[in-house]
Amino acid sequence: MSEIRVTDKRMFTPDGRLREEYAREIDAAADAADDPASPPAPEVASEPAAGAPVAEPQLPPQTAAPPLELPGTPPGLGGPSFVDLIAVLAEPASLYLGELELPDGQSAENLEMARLHIDLLDLLRQRTAGNVTAQERAVLEDVLYRLRLRYVQKRG
Repeated sequence: MSEIRVTDKRMFTPDGRLREEYAREIDAAADAADDPASPPAPEVASEPAAGAPVAEPQLPPQTAAPPLELPGTPPGLGGPSFVDLIAVLAEPASLYLGELELPDGQSAENLEMARLHIDLLDLLRQRTAGNVTAQERAVLEDVLYRLRLRYVQKRG
């Protein structure tokens, strides 16, 4: 009976950090890309030994997508920003806190839904920690503080 071996091929650890082997590969690729005098490494095709794991094909590196062009946007303003995302996620929380009226004049107060949207903003804060500018972080933390304060006032 042959032995079964399981290898974790995920790029990130459970806590969201890049695994060492991938970090080394990225660093090596960046160094090679920075040195225009060095020729590309030749690809060696060989038959894998019987029973040896087969390596997955390497995909070409992805380039950054061009910024989103919105119709009617004046040139030079660019696409949506991180602060725009914060505003879009914070608006339903204000609606469910009863601070905004529906078009028919009624209130849509629903504290559980408000809490859900506040928690989504907090999740965004946690997941983007270290990947946003100080100004973006400050805006997000300020919005979260204000929404939480209003939620606690409503909850009593």
